[in-house]
Amino acid sequence: MNVRKFRALAVAAAAMLAAAAHAEVKIGFLGTFSGPAAALGQDQYDGFMLALEQKGGKLGGTPIKIVKEDDQLKPDLGVQLVRKLIESDKVDLVTGVTFSNVMMAVSKPLAAAGTPFVGSNAGPAPLAGKECQPNFVFTSFQNDNQAEVLGKYATDKGYKKLLLLAPNYQSGRDQVTGFKRYYKGAVAGEVYTQLNQPDYSAELAQIQALQPDAIFAFFPGGMGVNFIKQMSQAGLLKKVPVLTVSTVDGTQLPAQKDGAIGTLAGAAWGPDLPNAANKAFVAAFEQKYGRIPSQSAAQGFDAALAIDSALAKTKGSVADKAAFIGALKAAEFPAVVGSFKFNKNGFPIQDQHVFEVAKDAQGRVSLKTVATPLPALQDAYAGECPIK
Repeated sequence: MNVRKFRALAVAAAAMLAAAAHAEVKIGFLGTFSGPAAALGQDQYDGFMLALEQKGGKLGGTPIKIVKEDDQLKPDLGVQLVRKLIESDKVDLVTGVTFSNVMMAVSKPLAAAGTPFVGSNAGPAPLAGKECQPNFVFTSFQNDNQAEVLGKYATDKGYKKLLLLAPNYQSGRDQVTGFKRYYKGAVAGEVYTQLNQPDYSAELAQIQALQPDAIFAFFPGGMGVNFIKQMSQAGLLKKVPVLTVSTVDGTQLPAQKDGAIGTLAGAAWGPDLPNAANKAFVAAFEQKYGRIPSQSAAQGFDAALAIDSALAKTKGSVADKAAFIGALKAAEFPAVVGSFKFNKNGFPIQDQHVFEVAKDAQGRVSLKTVATPLPALQDAYAGECPIK
């Protein structure tokens, strides 16, 4: 009898331990929440938290605890924070990451630990190719993609000569590479500015001197606000077509206002995409936060849905990391971008659109879809990824 009781107690204790192990999943959220680019990280986070709230504080039926950290757009700090999340906070997975220079730095400790990672913004080229990681997926984009769609658009429009502008860091260089991959005209010049540069008078002088058919610009966060305002003040927005990535999105348009009207943007997502999941997301985000969501918010929302889908399959467990990553990569969730699936390198295959800054039905400055030049686009680096 004592032996039977002991065994029964042991089985009960094991069951209690297993239940406790699945009682809560701890997620580290790393983003840029301070400085000129803070709005990007905040929208990522707000989108993620909206989905979590809609799910009653649970993903896959499992209670979620969020540990939020601000990398301040400093790669070294990002590495320190990721190590803290993994080693001290004992998180089960990490999500977020706003800028590609931080992403490249934190990829090393994340890969070494095998910690599942769900990126919701930065998509640097090296991590899509030879440095791809089996424990990484991204609900955003590979950096080149949104510039590629503008390169195709510029070619289709017959622009013969363009000037390309971007800050000098990983994503800036990726964007220029992506644009040139699909643009068949002449490049009048490539201008690389400092990251978070506030004044663009020298660049505007170059535009005036070169007189290109159009310009391509990638200036995320506060950089985009300043660039578009200065272009408008100089009267250049009415003279030169402006094709942009992450320069006139939902985080910047409230500051740019009517001055940005007519500017074109390449992106995988916009607030007017007609699928049911997106309509519900936009309505819920506006109701909760009182503003039109940006693509960063949409990507954060989708990151939460991807984790929700995976945890439902693994019954709330992340103990078997390979099984959890496999469940993530199945991508069985209603993505707000519409048609969506992960490639073998963890980056999405999805439509890439061109949007125009215009007034919406409520008279607000927003983005309107004008073309989808590259449907179901795969990134250019997946063939270099050794993952089978």
